[in-house]
Amino acid sequence: MREWNTIRATAYGGAIGLAAAAIKSVAPWGAMQSGSAIAKEFIGATLAFALLCGLAAVLRNCIQRRITRSESG
Repeated sequence: MREWNTIRATAYGGAIGLAAAAIKSVAPWGAMQSGSAIAKEFIGATLAFALLCGLAAVLRNCIQRRITRSESG
């Protein structure tokens, strides 16, 4: 089984975070925020989702290596 590309997972996570922040910023149930607050929201969500997805890919690869090593050895 192929390993997951951690760079790609991190990039996709960042894109998901950016989309989530964009949806949250235009939500009708929230109050209007200043430009700096919106920028912080975008940056924070992008970094958080990117880190989460990148770490998930690394964890998956480590678990997969251990499983395949124990089956072959």
